[in-house]
Amino acid sequence: MAELEQHEGAQDLEKKIEETRLRFNNEFLQDSTDKYDSQDVERLQKDDSLVEGYLQWRLYVVDDALKMIDESLQWRKEYGVNDITESTIPKWMFEIGAVYLHGYDKEGNKLFWFKVKLHVKDAKTIMDKKKYVAFWLERYAKKEPGMPLTVVFDMAESGLGNIDMEFVKYIINCFKVYYPKFLSKMIIVDMPWIMNAAWKIVKSWLGPEAISKLKFASRSEIQGFIGLEYLPAHMGGTDPFKYSYPPLPDDDFQTPTCENGPIADEDEAESKEGEIDSKDALESSFSSEIAVKPKKVNFLEDSLRCEDNDKGESSRTKGARKPLTTFKGPLLDVSPAEELCFGSAETEKKCLIILGNVTKNQLAFKVRTTAPEKYRVKPSNSCCDPGASVEIVVSLHGGSQASPQDRFLVMAAEMDNAGSQDLTQFWKEVPKAKVMEHRLRCQVLEGAKQAASALGDGPVEKGAADQQEFSSALMRLMTCSARTEQKLNACLWVQKVLIGLVLLLVVLNLLCLHLLMAPQRPS
Repeated sequence: MAELEQHEGAQDLEKKIEETRLRFNNEFLQDSTDKYDSQDVERLQKDDSLVEGYLQWRLYVVDDALKMIDESLQWRKEYGVNDITESTIPKWMFEIGAVYLHGYDKEGNKLFWFKVKLHVKDAKTIMDKKKYVAFWLERYAKKEPGMPLTVVFDMAESGLGNIDMEFVKYIINCFKVYYPKFLSKMIIVDMPWIMNAAWKIVKSWLGPEAISKLKFASRSEIQGFIGLEYLPAHMGGTDPFKYSYPPLPDDDFQTPTCENGPIADEDEAESKEGEIDSKDALESSFSSEIAVKPKKVNFLEDSLRCEDNDKGESSRTKGARKPLTTFKGPLLDVSPAEELCFGSAETEKKCLIILGNVTKNQLAFKVRTTAPEKYRVKPSNSCCDPGASVEIVVSLHGGSQASPQDRFLVMAAEMDNAGSQDLTQFWKEVPKAKVMEHRLRCQVLEGAKQAASALGDGPVEKGAADQQEFSSALMRLMTCSARTEQKLNACLWVQKVLIGLVLLLVVLNLLCLHLLMAPQRPS
């Protein structure tokens, strides 16, 4: 029954996507050939996920989605988003470091930093600043399609002179209209009380669909959203990152993506299957590409040894969590499509990545990770025959625990001379344009989440509750104070009126007394 409902839901979504495209072509494109960039129109016609993003952000109401698409595509042409490059942005904007991407929050979302103290309102540079933000968003959209962002406004040492309401409204519109589904949350850190009024205006711009994503946090509260390893020192963190240019931070999946970690003792027997295989697992078990569906497994460049490895393969993949979803790429089918699921139990510390070669040529693949000290990947750097599949085992090392911030990068490229090329040399020489990349994030199962929250999240949640209670009490006190002030003003006014009347009576009495005491004139 559930499968039937899922199938019907998929069919309804396909109909919505087709209806959106058809109405866009008939209602917006007919008389407006120069209204949009042809690259954006072509992408809208081919990319189902793009149309789905607009529909989802507008609750699957086609009329609302079409308005959003129209506004978004006009903005992209006006700002020349498809043509924005590092060379088209003034160099000083990169050097000052007011905006950049770096690190992840506790849910595994990329952090988009705004250093508010470095922004000064200037009508002459506002257009360049807007293009600068568009540059970072477009860059991220190409590197991590479909992955949300967490925006962090670092208000430390900032004042009213750093607040540019037009620029803030533009940033909000980027997430409301131009890049649907990109905003995970927007965190305002250490906001000075004097800016409360300004941010009340900002909240009104967000709209109901995004208002719940706005978070205000103090230095202690921000640690409930972002781990210490990605927080700067002035927020109580331990991140040694210092922005500098060049190069750009987080270029080419550098957060950081490293080689494989140390081999655990429990896996030593497995690594003895062959001297060459062991060496390959050590040197490049975290550097690489994509996986395939289960048929054969090629651990070495010499495909003649596949049968010898089949026996060891069953024991190697035993207990590993099998993927249920598949991403269909131009070179490889990758399972799972988005997430590797890990838990705290021993049976939940292994996952399979299955790569399927959908080309007619042999493929080289490799797998990299952002946390090499935690994971082992076997095989991490090998090749796959046409139509064959490779099962890659990703296992947690020792007592390590998975984290939503951990990522994997699967890479693949076609090999011209199958079987005769050295993989290390091949990856040095292959053009980047010919490399397929697919990213996977980690999901922590509920059992592990609860254990972690029992240890770490309790104090944060309690602190947040205490802070909320304090804020409510403060608001009540301010309201009471305002009422008292009104009553006091009324009393002062009455007092002034009474004093005036008393003075008037005194004058009248003195006048009467003067008249009585004055000598009468003789008749």
